[in-house]
Amino acid sequence: MKKILAVLFVMVAFVFSGCGTGKNDAQKNEVYVYTWGDYINPATLEMFEKETGIHVVLDTFDTNESMYPRVSEGAVHYDVICPSDYMIQKMIDNDLLQPLDFNKLPEAKKNIGEHFFKQSKSFDPENKYSVPYAWGVVGIMYNTKKVTDPVDSWNILWNEKYKDRILMQDSPRDAFMIPLKIMGRSLNETDKAQLDLAKEMLVKQKPLVQAYVIDEVKDKMISGEADLGVIYSGEALLLTLANPDLQFAIPKEGTNFWIDSWVITKDSENLDNAHKFINFMCRPDIAVMNFEELGYPTPNTAVRDLLTNEDYKNSPVAFPDPSTYENQETYKYLGNEMDSYYNRLWMQVKVD
Repeated sequence: MKKILAVLFVMVAFVFSGCGTGKNDAQKNEVYVYTWGDYINPATLEMFEKETGIHVVLDTFDTNESMYPRVSEGAVHYDVICPSDYMIQKMIDNDLLQPLDFNKLPEAKKNIGEHFFKQSKSFDPENKYSVPYAWGVVGIMYNTKKVTDPVDSWNILWNEKYKDRILMQDSPRDAFMIPLKIMGRSLNETDKAQLDLAKEMLVKQKPLVQAYVIDEVKDKMISGEADLGVIYSGEALLLTLANPDLQFAIPKEGTNFWIDSWVITKDSENLDNAHKFINFMCRPDIAVMNFEELGYPTPNTAVRDLLTNEDYKNSPVAFPDPSTYENQETYKYLGNEMDSYYNRLWMQVKVD
C-alpha cells in the first residue's frame, strides 16, 4: 500500500491523458486504473503500453475509504481498481463490480497461489470478482537502538516512555484493530459498546502519539523522527533492508492479514483492455519487477524462484514461515451502518 517519487513520475507521465476527466465516450486504446500510491513499478506500465498499444491512465488513492465514494458516485469511469479485501466485499454488495472472465486471465489461473484464492473467499465467496495482487499483515516497526522493551504486544504503543515517538495509521479499521485485539475481540467487531471501549483506549493513547499518518511512516522511521510505527509488512521489508536498526514485529494478540486484489468496475468502458492489464500484472516477470520495486509480498508463486536479490529471496517478512500468520484475521465489510460508526468514532478520537 508505496514510493512518493514513483507516483509523481507516473502522474506526470500521464498528465496529458485526460486522467480524472470523467468522460463517458469509450476509449479504444486506453485503460483507466485506480490503485494505491506507490503500488506499481512505473517501468511495468511502460512495458504494457509498448507491448499492447494500450495507454494506461493512472490515478492513485491513499485509503480504501477515500477511494470508495469516488467510484460509487461515478465521478470518473475507472476500469481496473485495486482495493482491499473488505472494500471489495462492500463493492460487490453494492453492485459496483462485474464478474471477471477468467478465460481472459490465463496468467492469473497459472501463477496466483491457490491459498490466496481460498483466503479471498472470505470477501469474494465464489472467487468471481477479484485476482490477488499483494498481501501482508499490519505490525510494528521499531528502532532497536531506541526501543529497549520487548516489542511483542500492541500494548507497547501505550507505553509513556515513548511519548511523541509513536506513529499510528490514519485509518479507522487499522486504528481500531489494535485496541480490539488487546481486548481479545475480533477486528470485525460490531458490538458498539466494545467499539466505544476501543475508542476510549485510543483517546487515552492520543497524548503519546506523534502523528496519525499513512505513507509518512516510512520517512519518519528511516530518518529517526519516530521510534515505533504501525506499518504494513511490505513497507517494513524495504525499511529493514535499508536500515538494520529497524525491525518488524507481529504482536502476539494477532493482527490483520490483508489482501489487495484487482477488480473490474461494473461500468468499465474498456473491458477487454482491463482484462489484458490484470493478466499482464499476473505474469511472473512483471510480478518480480513490482515486488522488487515495492517490497509487498506477492501471491504469485513463480516470483521467489526468479528473484536475483538474495535479501528479498531470504526475507522472513516477504516469505514468512506459514505458521507466522496462523490465526490472523481478514477484514470484512460490516455494512454501511457499521462503516459510519467506525468512521464517526475515529473522527472523535482525532478531534477530542
